[in-house]
Amino acid sequence: MDPMAPQIAKELTIGQLAQRSGVATSALRFYEDQGLISSRRTSGNQRRYRRDTLRRVAFIRVSQNVGMPLTAIREALARLPEGRTPNKPDWAVLSESWRADLDARIRQLTRLRDNLTDCIGCGCLSLESCMLANPYDICGEDGCGPRRLLDDPEPAAVTAATAGAAVTAGAAGPGGRTRSPSCR
Repeated sequence: MDPMAPQIAKELTIGQLAQRSGVATSALRFYEDQGLISSRRTSGNQRRYRRDTLRRVAFIRVSQNVGMPLTAIREALARLPEGRTPNKPDWAVLSESWRADLDARIRQLTRLRDNLTDCIGCGCLSLESCMLANPYDICGEDGCGPRRLLDDPEPAAVTAATAGAAVTAGAAGPGGRTRSPSCR
């Protein structure tokens, strides 16, 4: 080992963690208060974080950016081992536990991106396509909000064949009108 090479600290101060992670010190203290990260205290009562806390903070930050609530983040981080740096298999277990939820979020974001210029089933009936896709606001029978964006049919279950079958089977709204399969 080169004696002139810079040493990488195994522990970070809160300022170092904030600088490297891009997260404010107040947010790091909040994460610690919420049990998402932990530190040890020096004899002078200063926080010291293990270097692997950088990955936990990155995970928290990215998870929040995709809309995961702190409770879900906390539960996920609780699956990681205490007292040692999580390894690739540890992170794989966590990743697998979120796969279905993340896939559903991706489908919802894709629907938002692809359908926002079309009828979203919100009941406004302001676009020409609304009268075709949501006649008489039949989507409102299934609940409030933009039903065509919120509803998440199982990807394997909704195909052109099954959607067509739902219409021909007579899924009818008020007055016997055929219901749009996308509002089910």
